[in-house]
Amino acid sequence: MNVLFVCKQNAGRSQIAQALYERRGGNARSAGTTPAPRVHPEVAGLMPELADRVPKQLDTADAEWADLVVTMGCGDACPVIPGRRYIDWDLQDPAGQDVETVRRIRDEIERRVAELPL
Repeated sequence: MNVLFVCKQNAGRSQIAQALYERRGGNARSAGTTPAPRVHPEVAGLMPELADRVPKQLDTADAEWADLVVTMGCGDACPVIPGRRYIDWDLQDPAGQDVETVRRIRDEIERRVAELPL
């Protein structure tokens, strides 16, 4: 299954979700509706493998590639492609949060990612 994770900046939640889904052996991409210049330092500090990733602009091709689109706070800015399944996860943005809060957000994303089919 191809899964696209989308949040506003593609600098926190969606990057974490992509990395965790890929660890499970899944095919994933992530993108943002208004990408940040870099992954949030709070996130990169907790998950160093994300430090070199560059936030990416969401485009229609990503949504067309995906069998499942998981949105996290992008609301109406996320494109809807007919025939795709959508799930919205209501998750706090890790930007500017302390390490314990970012860890809790990551752990919640990990729990939800573990429930997704591969």
